[in-house]
Amino acid sequence: MTGSEGIRFAALGDSLTEGLGDPVPGGWRGWAALLAERIGATPDGTGFLNCARSGALTADVANSQLAAARAFRPHLAAVVAGANDTLRGSFDIGAVAAQLDVALGALAADGVTVLTACLPDPGRMLGLPWPLARPLGRRMRAVNHVVHALSRRYGAVHLHTAEHPWVADRASWSVDRLHPSELGHRLLAYEFHALLDERGLAVGEPPRTTPDGPPPGRTASAWWMATRGTGWVLDRCTDLLPDLLRLAAAECRHRAAGSPAALDEAAHRAAVAAVAALAPDRLTGTKRTGVPGAACAAGARESCEATPMTG
Repeated sequence: MTGSEGIRFAALGDSLTEGLGDPVPGGWRGWAALLAERIGATPDGTGFLNCARSGALTADVANSQLAAARAFRPHLAAVVAGANDTLRGSFDIGAVAAQLDVALGALAADGVTVLTACLPDPGRMLGLPWPLARPLGRRMRAVNHVVHALSRRYGAVHLHTAEHPWVADRASWSVDRLHPSELGHRLLAYEFHALLDERGLAVGEPPRTTPDGPPPGRTASAWWMATRGTGWVLDRCTDLLPDLLRLAAAECRHRAAGSPAALDEAAHRAAVAAVAALAPDRLTGTKRTGVPGAACAAGARESCEATPMTG
C-alpha cells in the first residue's frame, strides 16, 4: 500500500462491519466504508468489498466470506467476528479459534494486511443482571484472548477499543445499545486510520469524526426496545436461553460459595488451550509457542478483554 491508486479493501465480519447503526439511503454504511473512502479504496465495488453480514458466525467468515474476499485479491482486509458465536448455546472457543485462524492465516499468507479489533460484551451493553451478564462477559474475554493471540501471530493491525474514552459515551452507540451510532462508526474508522498511519500504510486524510446527524435520543431507544429489541432477544432464546440459564445457575452457586474466580480461570484456561491447539503457523509452518499464554500485551489485558463492542 504505497499510494491511493488501486488499493483494494475487503471487510469480513458481522453486523458491526456491515454498518448497522449508521444508516444511509438504501442501506447501511459503517466504519469500513468510511475508512475505505479515506484510503482510496473506492466504494463502487472496484476498490471496496464488504462481505460482512448481520448474524454471521466465525464459521461464516472462515468459509463463504473468506472465499469472496480472497477472490477480490485485497491489499487490506478487516476481520472482526466472534460476538455472535458467544450468543449461541453451542459456543465452543476451540472452534472459534480454529475458524479465525483459518481466516487470518489465509489472508496473511496472501500478503494481505489484516485489521482486527476487540469484541463485544452483549450482557454489559444490554444491562443484563449479573448472573446472565457474567457468563457472556467471560465468553467475550475468551474470544478476545484468541483474537489478540492471532493478531500477534499474523502481525495484524489491532484496535484496542477499550483504551479510547468514546467507548463509554452513550452518543457513540445506536438505539439498540449494541451497534455503534454514526458517531461510533466514524470514531472506529478514525482509530483504524491512525493505526494504519503509524505503520506507514495510511493514505489520505483521516475520516472526520463529526456526524451528519444527532445521536438517537431516549425516546428512540425506548421505542426500539419495545418493538425490535424484544424480537432480537426472542430470536436467540430457543438456542441461547437454556444454556445461559444453566450458566447463570452455576454463577449463583459459585458466588454463594465465594469462588467465582474459579469460573474465570476455567474460561481462561480453555482460551489458552484453544490457541495452543491450533495448526502450525501458515506463514512459517511452525507454532509460535510464546503467543498462546500472552495474547494481550502487558498491562492491556484488562482493557482488551472487557471491551463493550458490538456483534
